[in-house]
Formats: sequence, structure tokens, C-alpha cells
Amino acid sequence: MREPEFTFELRVCQWAEREWPPDGSLDDGTAVLVARQLGTRSRRWDTLVLECDREALAARAVFGPDRLTGDLLHVVRHAPREWSYYREALPEPGYPWRYVRETIHEAAERGIVDTRRRGGRIELRRRWHYPDWCRRIVAIENKPDLDASAARRLGDQVERDVALGLADEVWIATRATGANVEPALLERLPVETGILAFDGGDASVAWHPAALAADEPGTRIVERPNGGDRDRSAARFEYADPDWKRAKRRELAERAYERGWRAYVETMRPDCRHFELRRDGGDVLPWCAAKGRTQTARECSGRCADFAPEPPAWRTRGWPIEGGPGKGIRRLLDRQRERARRPD
Repeated sequence: MREPEFTFELRVCQWAEREWPPDGSLDDGTAVLVARQLGTRSRRWDTLVLECDREALAARAVFGPDRLTGDLLHVVRHAPREWSYYREALPEPGYPWRYVRETIHEAAERGIVDTRRRGGRIELRRRWHYPDWCRRIVAIENKPDLDASAARRLGDQVERDVALGLADEVWIATRATGANVEPALLERLPVETGILAFDGGDASVAWHPAALAADEPGTRIVERPNGGDRDRSAARFEYADPDWKRAKRRELAERAYERGWRAYVETMRPDCRHFELRRDGGDVLPWCAAKGRTQTARECSGRCADFAPEPPAWRTRGWPIEGGPGKGIRRLLDRQRERARRPD
């Protein structure tokens, strides 16, 4: 029985955290941060790999583990060194200033800016400089079984990714077949898209991607013809402004910083007595002892027929670890996620 796509996705994330980039060209000043199931309102990627400035990533930690939204970034990035009236210190937001005041109060509550009232006016001052910590964003689509129909659907998606250029590179990860020419290379996929062929926990590059112009205007494909014999409609496009792309990339980086890829446990039931984490080669994967295999996040829920909650004694008597095994698994993954944010 083949592993589900969810398990393949976790393997890709762990490989990327260990081995990225595929050619091994990462310098000592660069750190890698991996997240899964993130994107924009209209597009979600399976895996995101962030190449970060190592020192700047460490400096980002003073703002806390929670993400900074676009509104918070507007305040934090432009907060002045010295006390200033907020409307004179911050750039025009493009929306009512009352929302900026709400964001300033939120930032003050989180302890990431200083505020005071003087003469009935709100003044603010930055506590730390917000670093430009993310250098590059790499998007990976995971499709372990890339048959012709899956390639057609995926081809349309990655073509839009290439045209928009929000990521610096776009890859497709699939299972290696052992053929002289991987079948993925024979499908109609954009030539700018790289292909990673996975054999267990190891990957090889079947096709190298093109570098996308993330700093230049992008093309957003809004609508395209269905392609039928009688379909004479024209495709519709919009241009994505470089400033919009830069702001969206910062927001993506912040969400990746908060979430990482180990957040899958938040949608599963580690408090089930059958839930385990098992090592398979270099990967650590969720395992269901009742089913005798890895499980998906959808399967692992309170609706599962095999779900058996931990006995209360496990959580109240400190056996085998304080809070029970489920709490211990959460703490372990949280520690690993925090370690990924703070590269040594």
C-alpha cells in the first residue's frame, strides 16, 4: 500500500529542512525555514522553503513566535527611533487611520513598539529594528503520483505561479519511478518549473527550475479559455505591482515563521492512545498503531472509529510524562519548531 500524499508531503518538508538546496550551495550565512499549506487568498502551496539571512532570522526572534500581519508590519517597519506622532511617523496606509491606531495598540500590547499619549495625541517609538530576514521563497507542489490527468491540473496551477512570480522558484515533487526518463518530464508542465524525484527520504533533481523575477511586475491570470472547439473567449490578465508582491512576500514569510511544517499535529489527535511518532529512515512521521500505518490528518480525528482517548490517569499522575503522551508529542514538535526558527 502506497503512502498517502499527506505522508509524502511531510517527507518533502523534512528533506528540505535537512538538505536544501538540492545542489548543496547554501552558504554559512543562510538558514532554511520550511512551512506547509500556506499561500495567498487564491493560491495555496503544499510546501514553502524560505532561504533566510541567518543573523536577521535570529534578530526576528525578539518580535515573538506569532506572525506579524500586514497591518502590524506597516507599523513595526516604519516605527521611528524617537518618539513621534503616529500620523507623522508612518506612511499613508491607504485605509482609515483609525485602523492604524487599533494596530498600534495591538503592537503595544504585544510589546513590539512603545506608545504614549502626549497632548492628547498617540506617539510611538520602535523597540527594535525589523530585519529584512527572508531572502528567497521557493514553492513546492507535492504530487507523488503524477499521472497525465494530475499533470494537466497541476500544469495550470504552476503556470499561474510562474506568470505571477511571487516565489523565486517553483518546483514539483513526485515519486521516483526508476525509469531512464522520469514520466513527469514527458508531461506538459511549464519549462520554468523544477522537478524533484523522491526515492524514500532522498531526492534528486530531474529538471532544474528557472529563476523567476520576484522583484518585477507579475502577471495574474484571472480567466482563461476552456479550450473547447467553440471556445473563442480571450484570456484575462492583471498586472501585479512589485510593491504588492514585496508586501505579500513579507506576509508569507511571517506566516511561515509562525506555522512551520510541524503544525500538522494541531489538526490531529495526539491524545489518542494509538497515536505515535515513528522514525522511518531520516524522517519522523505520525503513526496509527490501530491501523498499523501512517495516517492522514483527515483520518486522525475524533470521528475515527479507532479513536481511543488517553486514560485520565495518564494526564493526572504524570505517566509516562507530565500531561500524558499527547501533550508530550505537542511539546516535542513545538521545541523542534522553535529550534528551526533559531539556527545556530
